[in-house]
Amino acid sequence: MQKTQAAITGVSGYVPETILSNDDLSRLVDTNDEWITTRTGIKERRIVRELGKATSDMGVEVVRSLLAKTGTDPMEIDLLICATITPDSPFPDTANTILHKVGAKNSFGFDINAACSGFLYALTVGSKFIETGTYRKVIVIGADMMSSIVDYTDRTTCIIFGDGAGGVLLEPNIDGYGVVDSVLKSDGAGRDFLHMKAGGSQNPTTIETVMAREHFVFQDGKPVFKAAVTGMVQTANELLERNHLTVADIDWLVPHQANMRIINAVGDMLDIDKSKVMVNIHKYGNTTAGTLPLCLWEYESQLRKGDSIVLTAFGGGFTWGSTYIKWAYDGQ
Repeated sequence: MQKTQAAITGVSGYVPETILSNDDLSRLVDTNDEWITTRTGIKERRIVRELGKATSDMGVEVVRSLLAKTGTDPMEIDLLICATITPDSPFPDTANTILHKVGAKNSFGFDINAACSGFLYALTVGSKFIETGTYRKVIVIGADMMSSIVDYTDRTTCIIFGDGAGGVLLEPNIDGYGVVDSVLKSDGAGRDFLHMKAGGSQNPTTIETVMAREHFVFQDGKPVFKAAVTGMVQTANELLERNHLTVADIDWLVPHQANMRIINAVGDMLDIDKSKVMVNIHKYGNTTAGTLPLCLWEYESQLRKGDSIVLTAFGGGFTWGSTYIKWAYDGQ
């Protein structure tokens, strides 16, 4: 009997219209285009500016596009998983809000919070519902409105992050295409270096926490950089080894778009040709859970059925991992 795998049968992405360039940021904090580009590789990022708009609205754009391009009715969707650290509200889940807005009334949904590794975690979870035969159509989204939790007086973080969302439709496949394997890791000791201090049950929101600007992203760059490169490389190598692959077998590496220096370091340590590394950080910055699906969306036209793809990411907390996919269709 052929093994059932969760194949990606469609991919879509969405970024807001408003562009926040490096020159724009130079009018907010002590920085300039050269300083930002040299340290991050980012030239601009997209920002949600419309009042009342939230992460779910970006997710809705992704889902509607996915449904249209795959000829799928909203009522056919069984499950939607949304990876995000910027939910519309603490509850209900942003996934459920997206499902309501697109009219997917036969499905259920939930959110996953694993920071920048969220899409990998959600993709792996979603694939299991397909592999076990529980569901036939699962949508996995990575979406974050980082502008809602970025301190635009802190030049160490505000230059990095942008808003965006991407997602994939998963369906059963018995021909060897789909999500093959994942190596996922976490280490709570990393929370000291990349976190949001207030707003949870440990440190609830008060006037004092707001005044102290504790509801924004905090990052200690050096330990995060070191852990990110090490974690992404180690899990990618472990993934290759246990699937009896070498770097030469990989058609595409899709690294989390955190920082161009991290992307280059991971590529160099894996010894993979730069032409095989997906990069769009210069246009969108770090969209957290959105970076991996946004890369797949932008490079979709270059993907071919049977391509071997490795996705790898690292996020706050710490969380990290790598996933191996056999691509299921020729990109349009």
